[in-house]
Amino acid sequence: MKKLSEIKVGKEVIIKEFENNEIFIKLMEMGCIPGEKIKVEQIAPLGDPISITVVGYNLSLRLNEAQYIFVEEIND
Repeated sequence: MKKLSEIKVGKEVIIKEFENNEIFIKLMEMGCIPGEKIKVEQIAPLGDPISITVVGYNLSLRLNEAQYIFVEEIND
């Protein structure tokens, strides 16, 4: 497993678990739940924030939030 903050632009991943319970509640309200497929769309020029697509909409996350999300890459 990798942290979402380590995933490159264009990659699709599946959310596996959260390291931080506070971030879990916030992201769950936005559709980011374990088992959900997401795609990294953009990374800001200085690396923060990142833009992902989840359940049909775009969401921006700070790297300090993305580092608590563990994902598994989908094999192309």
